[in-house]
Amino acid sequence: MSTYPNVKFLTSAAEPHQLAADVGKEIAFAGRSNSGKSTAINAVTQRSGLARVSRTPGRTQLINFFELSPERRLVDLPGYGFAKVPERVRLHWLQLMEHYFNVRESLVGLILIVDSRRGLGAQDAGMLEWVLARDRFAHVLLTKADKLNRRDAQRVLRETKAACSDTAVTAQLFSAHKDEGFEEARAGDGSLACLKKLLKKKAPVVTPRAATEADQPGMGMTNRVIPAQGEERERLSRSLG
Repeated sequence: MSTYPNVKFLTSAAEPHQLAADVGKEIAFAGRSNSGKSTAINAVTQRSGLARVSRTPGRTQLINFFELSPERRLVDLPGYGFAKVPERVRLHWLQLMEHYFNVRESLVGLILIVDSRRGLGAQDAGMLEWVLARDRFAHVLLTKADKLNRRDAQRVLRETKAACSDTAVTAQLFSAHKDEGFEEARAGDGSLACLKKLLKKKAPVVTPRAATEADQPGMGMTNRVIPAQGEERERLSRSLG
């Protein structure tokens, strides 16, 4: 039985003014296009078809809100890292993501979906730094673990944990197709356990940073996750273009 039997679609947002009311608590799911994010959301919530699975990377560029229970939401952020989209679409995505992370007081944490075959990339690290810059919490779900042998899967997990060793970020292996990681996802520091724990936490109040002209894509970054401070916060969005 689903932990959230009454979960339902709430609304979609293509522009900042369309975001769901900023009340209660919400946890966001993010990841590169084609990382298995929609499949992971469906598996973690135990609701097949809740998030639409697309075979076209970068197709969905909306922020989708799902109500888990009154004033408790799951937020499906649009995938990033897509190459076959117009520049104006990519810039709009950056502006929408920056606004979301800067202003959402109800945001308590992030579950980052990473294809275990790719490992934690620069854009993934940038996304983690973005949420850590607001003193929120994060958990990395290394999906498609069934595509790797046990040794390689454990290596990716160790590397991910090492990259996040200076932060409170946790990580686990996961495969929706072979039920790998389901028990871990529902216990301890797993994604579902994190989801439940985070939704019980009070979101820390951090003053949103105003957008600057410096917030443009193009700057690469290391894959090691380091909580941003000062001027570094103003350059985070560059790595996500």
